[in-house]
Amino acid sequence: MINTTVPNPARIYDYFLGGKDNFPADRQVADQVLAIAPVAREVVEDNRAFLRRAVRVLTREAGIRQFIDLGSGLPTQGNVHEIAQAIAPDARVVYVDNDAMVVTHSRALLAGDNTIAIQADLREPDVILGHPEVRELIDFDQPVALLLVAILHFIPDDQDPLGIVARFRDALPTGSYLAISHGTRDIPVRPDISAEVMAEMGARVERLYQQTTAFIVTRTRAQVGRFFDGFELLDPGLVEIQLWRPGDESSMLPGGFYGGVGSKR
Repeated sequence: MINTTVPNPARIYDYFLGGKDNFPADRQVADQVLAIAPVAREVVEDNRAFLRRAVRVLTREAGIRQFIDLGSGLPTQGNVHEIAQAIAPDARVVYVDNDAMVVTHSRALLAGDNTIAIQADLREPDVILGHPEVRELIDFDQPVALLLVAILHFIPDDQDPLGIVARFRDALPTGSYLAISHGTRDIPVRPDISAEVMAEMGARVERLYQQTTAFIVTRTRAQVGRFFDGFELLDPGLVEIQLWRPGDESSMLPGGFYGGVGSKR
């Protein structure tokens, strides 16, 4: 049973992106976030643009044909399979989310040739890695791209996020890739907002997310970088998301997210 009275980060994210798969409780928190931090919608759009750019690079330049999108969230425009299969029609994509509504919508809207959605929790890597549908679609003898976009900041330190990522890493063959974006407590320098105001906005937004089904745990650049242990970062390294191989769709204004893509050594 889906509880629509408790705000959910995936549905809040959907609302920021202009989606319709959200409820009054989600919209109430989202509007409060926007009142505190009007840049929130811009940051979410930049994060989605980072995902699209990373998938294009992995498909076109790295030759990846298998993707596992952990914490995939509600379907929106520019989903992983759409980006990858536009370049390589044989690309295979697994969407994973622990939210029943997300998975139901994903199955209805996204499922097709070489694309599946499963309900599972990224905090249980062995369940995902051993899932029969995942095993049927993904060949773990061939390189895989693991996508953890705007999800690890919902995993507190006491749930061992580093160990979770390491378990996935160890299951991937050499030549696989890891893409991460992550909210940060580092204060970005913007020409339009002072550091003090940015810090206060960030703290107030974090407090708002305590009303939802998942708290936000922001991390420093050094802390986010530890998730890439065992991976070699592609240029330009771990940077603010809009600076990672920017294109016309990027705002170029920092918003408190780091992003990077690494290859498994």
